[in-house]
Amino acid sequence: MVYIVILFVTVIFMLPDIAVAHCDTLDGPVVETASQALEKGDITPVLKWVRKEDETEIKAQFDKTLAVRKQGKEARELADMYFFESLVRIHRAGEGAPYTGLKAAGTVEPSVAAADKALESGSAENLVKLVTEAAAKGIRERFAHAAETKKHADHGVEYGRKFVAAYVEFTHYVERLHLDAERPSAHGKTDGTASPVHHQH
Repeated sequence: MVYIVILFVTVIFMLPDIAVAHCDTLDGPVVETASQALEKGDITPVLKWVRKEDETEIKAQFDKTLAVRKQGKEARELADMYFFESLVRIHRAGEGAPYTGLKAAGTVEPSVAAADKALESGSAENLVKLVTEAAAKGIRERFAHAAETKKHADHGVEYGRKFVAAYVEFTHYVERLHLDAERPSAHGKTDGTASPVHHQH
């Protein structure tokens, strides 16, 4: 159980499809930082979300946005949204991820929302509870199905195929978790190499 806790807490922060996706929501940390920066007229907090080589571009976008914001409420809203989109696009490009537009607030995965709350509260206890329960449920359900179909695997070809399907789902599920836990975070990759290829049955 301790291993499962460590594994799933690690996966929360390593899976690019989850963690990175949070960055393109209107209530995500990137847009939140950008909104506060525009209100204060200081881009400094925003720069942590982009690579050093992208600083010049985002600074130029920031200055243009501040200038347009002075033209009125409607212009301000349009300028802000354009800056949010530019920032998220540049941020995701820096991670090798495609930009597919800003997502509505509240569309983030529950696990990522819990991770944010953990950082805000200074405690990971609720996050650990959430992912531990999900881990235990996922493994137990797949194990039970595989174990049950295995009992009848030799009772005919169709029974055997049902067992194989359950076996593949069970083992791939566990394997994906293990590989994701062991490989370096996508945020830390600098060599452009692809993620490990999962075992194929």
